Amino acid sequence: MRNKPVNQSQQSSPLVYVVIVNWNRVDDTRECLASISNSTYDNLKILVVDNGSTDGSTELISRDFPFAEQIHNTENLGFARGYNTGMKHAMDSEAEYIFIINNDATVAPGTISILIKHSTPKNGILAPLINYSEYPNMIWSSGGLTSSWTLEKHDPLYEKIDSGDWEQVLKRDFVTGCAMLFPINTLTQIGLFDEKFHMYYEDMDLCLRVREAGLGINVVPTAKVWHKVARSSGGPDTPNERYWMARSSVRFFRKHAKPHQIPVIIFWRILSGLRTSFRLAVNNRSNALRAYWAGLRDGLLEKI
Repeated sequence: MRNKPVNQSQQSSPLVYVVIVNWNRVDDTRECLASISNSTYDNLKILVVDNGSTDGSTELISRDFPFAEQIHNTENLGFARGYNTGMKHAMDSEAEYIFIINNDATVAPGTISILIKHSTPKNGILAPLINYSEYPNMIWSSGGLTSSWTLEKHDPLYEKIDSGDWEQVLKRDFVTGCAMLFPINTLTQIGLFDEKFHMYYEDMDLCLRVREAGLGINVVPTAKVWHKVARSSGGPDTPNERYWMARSSVRFFRKHAKPHQIPVIIFWRILSGLRTSFRLAVNNRSNALRAYWAGLRDGLLEKI
């Protein structure tokens, strides 16, 4: 695939850096890059942050997508540190917006253009509607609303059919880190991801900080992304996914729970832990069950 140079006649368009983190999933990353290469947006740069892959990712990406910049880490830094590495590079390169996307997702051609059109000074984060790759018309995430007592999130459109009925911008408390567009001012004001979240909940943490800064979080349903859910952790209910989900959840609630919320959160999290344990047990996921409880333990023991 040949390079797609920036259209020099459209230099008034803000520079958008697309940041992708890859770790040993070069086929997924190449699909992601191919979709971004078809973007209708005219002032775009692409950066792949490789987290110490050993599958020949960097060479294959250089061969097939020579226009994509790469940063090569010597080890797997996780989601937060990996994306922070890329976002710092984009900020140093005078990006005006940064669009992060999971490498196991693909983007509709007009997505970035649509998000940019909806950007205002009061928007801290803009995000697309995200559907399942396996079921392209089923919604995986439209962002979420969070409970003022439990801090749990709820997505009112989760697994509903995307029939194109939602054209108006959706105001949200939270959007998933699978795909986010940041104006640079957001990141300079509230900072990057908390790198103590190796994987999971770093997006909820960042969204909470955005809201505390008085900025909005909006989903634009006409902008589309399709996601192969949980590829980066090995898949739903694998030991790795369960461990990091549990550990990061404990860190999140310990970090953000206010005194009046603590009793409710503890009660709610105990119920959640019992439900998760029961589900894993009845589905013969003994390794994932042990990993889940190890994650809860390590989350309780680590420093905030």
